[in-house]
Amino acid sequence: MAYEFRANRMVEFSDTDMAGIMHFSNFFRFMETAEHGFYRSLGFSVAMEESLGLGWPRVKAECEYKHPLRFEDVVEIHIIVRKVGVRSIAFDFHFSKIEHGHRIEAATGRLTVVCVTRDPETGGMKSMPIPPEILEKIQSAPPALLSSHS
Repeated sequence: MAYEFRANRMVEFSDTDMAGIMHFSNFFRFMETAEHGFYRSLGFSVAMEESLGLGWPRVKAECEYKHPLRFEDVVEIHIIVRKVGVRSIAFDFHFSKIEHGHRIEAATGRLTVVCVTRDPETGGMKSMPIPPEILEKIQSAPPALLSSHS
């Protein structure tokens, strides 16, 4: 069972603002891209769940910025599963700029997603327990890992 994942991305020119730094909103896009990579590493996909009538809307998203990222910076996004609940998963994200073999902490984020089913007629969503085939692949991180990143 998995509780962490790492993904690398390069800051593209379109990710930056007029000051030449990555726009704050793009950290959320990077979180989502890394989250999807985590799911793929476990053998499933957000798109696959859509075909099953499942969805993962965000109920909480936050980010704290510590060091600017600029065009062509290489960024490691480290995901740690903070908590797996019956119907939700809480993730921590740690953004590090990789420069000359060193990591510079750029930001931290949190994201909570809820497993929902959608009514095909109305499009309404209702929370549901996370399916066992997903739960058997994801677990909460050990407390020692969580405390080392707090």
